[in-house]
Amino acid sequence: MTVKAGQKCTSIRRVIVPRASADAVTSAIASRIAERVVVGDPRAEGVTMGPLASVEQRAEVHRQLERLIAAGGRVVVGSTEAPTVVRADGSVSVDDAGAFVSPVLLRFDDASAAAVHEVEAFGPVASLLVYDTLDEAIALVGKGGGSLVTSIATHDPAEAIALMTGIAPYNGRVLVLDRDDARTSTGHGSPVPHLVHGGPGRAGGGEELGGIRAVLHHMQRTAIQGSPEMLTAITGIWHAGAVSNHEGRHPFRKSLDELRLGDSVVSGSREVTLADIEQFAAFTGDTFYAHMDEDAAAANPFFPGRVAHGYLLVSWAAGLFVDPEPGPVLANYGLENLRFVTPVSPGDSVRVVLTAKQITPRETEQYGEVRWDAVLINQKDEVVASYDVLTLVAKDSYEADSPSSATASTSLAS
Repeated sequence: MTVKAGQKCTSIRRVIVPRASADAVTSAIASRIAERVVVGDPRAEGVTMGPLASVEQRAEVHRQLERLIAAGGRVVVGSTEAPTVVRADGSVSVDDAGAFVSPVLLRFDDASAAAVHEVEAFGPVASLLVYDTLDEAIALVGKGGGSLVTSIATHDPAEAIALMTGIAPYNGRVLVLDRDDARTSTGHGSPVPHLVHGGPGRAGGGEELGGIRAVLHHMQRTAIQGSPEMLTAITGIWHAGAVSNHEGRHPFRKSLDELRLGDSVVSGSREVTLADIEQFAAFTGDTFYAHMDEDAAAANPFFPGRVAHGYLLVSWAAGLFVDPEPGPVLANYGLENLRFVTPVSPGDSVRVVLTAKQITPRETEQYGEVRWDAVLINQKDEVVASYDVLTLVAKDSYEADSPSSATASTSLAS
């Protein structure tokens, strides 16, 4: 109710509580506001809630408050009168000219009143509604016509499941609070930026303010069809089938400034033996039957018999494509989109093709990100595994522990 003076889309507008708890909740809200909320100039020490955005907005909040009261809302906490505020100099006086509004809690005896579900004062105003059954509570949530977020407060898993199942269609996000997580919660109004945030209907159409998703949501998206070479040129991301460059220096010897999309390395082959599989199993503790039991593996519809661990092959792939000397590649920080496609049996051999897929400089750093397309292939030219390797690469020539490296850096900076 009071964060940003209630002027944010995820402020709590309707407090829906069991009938038996209504008085206790009202009392708790009144006590918390009395203890924590000091209205006034934010520059004054001790003030915890400032004015609304404008005097016009204050008038709008009062208009909506009048509509809610006319529809049956009773003021049970706060007042619609001009509030007492703390001035910038620390003095205290009644303010009827500024954009200040006291926190107000209304209580509706008739929870089905249309106005309480449709009118949004967009200020420090909330309405308390009561219910007798979970079905009634779910129906009240639905009457809002779509919400960005609803919080459920319960320590009963069965009750949480029933409420979650019932209200999910009306919400973009649901926060479940109980005695275990309430004190460490991000709070009702804190969106999760990497998720789609938004509710149905009038609450964002299902997607708004979700980090980079918010940007993409407001941009035109166009599908492109073309040859791998043309798609690579247009998108700036190398596509399989486009021209690749296997000649010259190992791509790990190239700085970000020298590296080009399609720069590639094709490794030599390495044969997989039964001893390799057993050594990896003993070393890692991964003794899954497909690697250790010939009969059980052969009975599996996916395997011809004992097969190599997928992670053994990925580890070998790193050894096959890496150039080990210090150089422009500063760090490997992960893999993405890993898929194991074809089983590898003892006696098979594997090799890897690594291709620069996407190059992204970091404007404020002396390095950038390079995404590499990695494809592991067996002796039959079948794809064994595919994934993206993520590395950080220096923008300019780099030689670790070289006496001239500091001089070169200083010269470059100057």
